[in-house]
Amino acid sequence: MNSDNRARLRVAALIYMIVNAVVFGVGSISVLMTPALAQHSFFWIPAVIVTSFVLSAPLAWFIAPFMMMRFILTRRVH
Repeated sequence: MNSDNRARLRVAALIYMIVNAVVFGVGSISVLMTPALAQHSFFWIPAVIVTSFVLSAPLAWFIAPFMMMRFILTRRVH
């Protein structure tokens, strides 16, 4: 693993919980605002929790380069 991927992994690990909170919030609000899903929320809320943990890792990995862009451009100029 080169230094760029190692830095990307560190940034992705930092923003993982933030992304997880946003994904969980969107999922839980959509479950609770939909009457058909809200009736079976005992099933759908745990499903949203598991899904948010699984989806947050690739999303954080995708977002990390955008968070690092300022530092990457500065390193290329100098």
